Amino acid sequence: MMRLPAARGALSAALLRALAQPTPGDRLPTSWAEPEPDGEADAAITLWTLQELGYRGFADVDETWEWHPDLVALRVALERDLEVRLRKRWADEGHAATAADPAVALFDLIDQHDGPSLARHLHHHGTVEQAHELLRQRSIYHLKEADPTSWVLPRLGTRVKAALMTIQFDEYGAGDPTRLHHHLFERGLAAAGIEAGYGAHIDEALPAVLEQNCALTMFGLHRRLRGSALGHLAAVEATSSLPSQQLAQAFTRLGLPAAMVAYYDEHIEADAVHEQLAVRDVCAALVAEEPQLLDDVLFGAWTCLDLEARTATALLSRWGVPE
Repeated sequence: MMRLPAARGALSAALLRALAQPTPGDRLPTSWAEPEPDGEADAAITLWTLQELGYRGFADVDETWEWHPDLVALRVALERDLEVRLRKRWADEGHAATAADPAVALFDLIDQHDGPSLARHLHHHGTVEQAHELLRQRSIYHLKEADPTSWVLPRLGTRVKAALMTIQFDEYGAGDPTRLHHHLFERGLAAAGIEAGYGAHIDEALPAVLEQNCALTMFGLHRRLRGSALGHLAAVEATSSLPSQQLAQAFTRLGLPAAMVAYYDEHIEADAVHEQLAVRDVCAALVAEEPQLLDDVLFGAWTCLDLEARTATALLSRWGVPE
């Protein structure tokens, strides 16, 4: 099990102090005195830590903290604040459905998004150091890859659930424990000499990376956001195949081990198939059953692309690469 992350401000420091103690019963002591977060990074690492209590947990942290009423209330408040900020960014862009067909509307939104590409940079100009930094940042998501989306399954009707399970079955290795996508990524990291433990690189995760992970978990955990969760999935699947090919070629050029290249090779073909499943058999089918969810589907897809673009902008700026 992983260790708790480092604090990034007053709120996360207060949470970490609490989690170091045994669960105190139904209410935290008055000494808790929940402070305001010191900016978005403090709020994001606090929310990520609270959400991770429901995944694999933390070493030396009492598991009953997961459902402690005060921590649940804090998690909900932070998720509400994150959702408000994400929806404001979405509203400021002025997006709306461009077609009556939800699949066409979703493809249009994805095609029109023009963010910077880390894969393209690494393909042509990247260094080993940049490749390793990208892998460390992506490990926060890729070491649990399909898990946040699995929270959505009980909230779906028969047709959509069956289509989503087709994708998830592939993500989880089609029954072969050595082929789970997050296990392939773990093996690739280890072969590249990068610490491969779950959450090992959380202390260097960019705020946009933290928010991406927090948003995906939030979408999966809230039934009312099921459309956003599936829109996010569709955006991932529809934009993964070409970048995976570029990264596989980049890592081969840079001499990264075959196990790391194999992870991206796996996604070149798989995600080309998953793209159509996620857009048409999952998202379009969901909207056919529940038309009021179209905007949430588009919001989830746009949020995925927006946070990916913000991550790319931050890393390219750190590397001194003009956009």
